[in-house]
Amino acid sequence: MARRARASRQRNTQGGGAIASPFIRRKLKHFDILDEEDLVKIEAQVDWIIQEVGIAFRDDPEALALWKKEGARVEDDLVRADASWIRALCAKAPSEFTQVARNPERSVTIGGTNQVFAPVYGSPFVRDLERGRRYGDMASFEELVKLTYMHPNLHHGGFVTCEPTDVPVSKRHFDMLMAHITLSDKPHLGAITEMSRAQDSMDMMDIVFGRDFVDDNCVIMANVNTNSPLLVDRVVTESVRVYSARGQGVITVPFILTGAMGPVSTAAAVAQAMAEAMMVCAYVQLIRPGAPFVMGNFLSSMSLKTGAPTFGMPEPVVSNYAIGQLARRIGLPLRCGGSLTASKIEDAQAAYESADSMHSTMLAGANFVLHSAGWLEGGLVTGYEKLVMDADRLGSYQKVLSQGLDTSDESFARDAYGEVEAGGHFLGSAHTMRHYQNAFYEAQLSDSENVENWEERGSLDMRARACARWKQMLAEYKQPDIDVAKLEELQTYVAKRKEELPDAWY
Repeated sequence: MARRARASRQRNTQGGGAIASPFIRRKLKHFDILDEEDLVKIEAQVDWIIQEVGIAFRDDPEALALWKKEGARVEDDLVRADASWIRALCAKAPSEFTQVARNPERSVTIGGTNQVFAPVYGSPFVRDLERGRRYGDMASFEELVKLTYMHPNLHHGGFVTCEPTDVPVSKRHFDMLMAHITLSDKPHLGAITEMSRAQDSMDMMDIVFGRDFVDDNCVIMANVNTNSPLLVDRVVTESVRVYSARGQGVITVPFILTGAMGPVSTAAAVAQAMAEAMMVCAYVQLIRPGAPFVMGNFLSSMSLKTGAPTFGMPEPVVSNYAIGQLARRIGLPLRCGGSLTASKIEDAQAAYESADSMHSTMLAGANFVLHSAGWLEGGLVTGYEKLVMDADRLGSYQKVLSQGLDTSDESFARDAYGEVEAGGHFLGSAHTMRHYQNAFYEAQLSDSENVENWEERGSLDMRARACARWKQMLAEYKQPDIDVAKLEELQTYVAKRKEELPDAWY
């Protein structure tokens, strides 16, 4: 009975892009670590940075002109503003919004008590157990998009699941977008590295959804980083002018290595991250009031001996909790955390660091979690085995968050006590039979059998089981349907734009 139930659950959760829950509707309360006095102190530091220190908006005269026109104090490229005005602008952004997917059943709601998991982003290398570590290419990118599409515990496709380095930089965004659009029907992000690439992303969304629909709905988001400390460059401001002007979502994430891009103290780094993100949110609202915005925080500790970032350490764990409270107070959706590790392979270090980082992300209430699965080597590598191992564990987080502790009359099983005598067992009771298939979360990649069965199946460790899993998933992959006319229009658009652009490799 148990083995048949396990096989049924595996088919229901792993095959063919089957739709489970498109995102997490959270019931579990947030874990708040700061009292009111501490929160007020941090917010005062945030306001001080905004008003007295300032944030530079560099290499974009148009952005500076808008700040000056609206009444900010602009000196060279440094922008200072009244903190109460910035907070009022941030209040215009929605605390919750929906990104519509090509398949409406996969649309995600970001903000409020909802949580959305997306895979690793931006790795130039990939690694798997059989092929080893290598530069990312388009074939790998497409495989990772398929795996993300198929796994029900990943709700969002992200964008640069790995960097396809075999395609010119000037053109690879077309191929990546086409992969997300055609190989998956989950929501995804768009290109941001140049303004023209952001515009290409919007043009392609107009084809997929129709321009009128895009004007009224968020169908794509842009993930951008401030250039910490205290610098917003034109990549951010130009992306905002493309995406936010059309009502699309912008995620802005200060990437702060404490002791390098921010002070060594966690409280100061959290306040700096808040100030940087709030200034971008305010700029978004100057472009289009009410445009969706997600406030990000990527705070990492570092080895002060080598300068290397460290993950899953106490300081970034605490920063996740703190930024969660601060985001809820200001009313903005939050992006932070993920399954982060500095480990090179899926070993004990990777497990400990990823679990500590992701657990704090879960309890802190991050609404959009990039890097939920697949991150290795400080983000330099996307691991195939790591992707499915992390995603497997996300299912347990999803159950904790969305179900909590059931205290219904059925959960107390009073009828079972009428069947089972003292010293007996509940295995065959009617209550057990009603619930045995879904009573417990079973991690698909964990082996809980006895040692004899484990040895009979080859004594495989989790990396080997994960390798077999992703290969099985790719073998079972079925491409989602797409409207033929839209596909042809997309292909025509991409071909024309590629002809217009020279190959550029940097």
